Amino acid sequence: MPIKKWIFQYSIALPLVFALLSSIQYIKGHTVSYSLVFGMTWSFISVAIFATRRAYNFKKNIDCQLCNDLTQSDSQQK
Repeated sequence: MPIKKWIFQYSIALPLVFALLSSIQYIKGHTVSYSLVFGMTWSFISVAIFATRRAYNFKKNIDCQLCNDLTQSDSQQK
């Protein structure tokens, strides 16, 4: 498994998702402490679900059709 690549990607994604969710809750009028807890909780949940599914697909050797389509269309345009 490409663990190093995934750790790098999720180390970027986790703070971005946290900041997005926390700021949305704060803009909606919730307190700062509630917004931070909400952002932390749901960012960990969402990234964990995504990472688990990605590892499952890698283990079962399931191709990503979207990724395959993007690669083919990029090579056709060049």
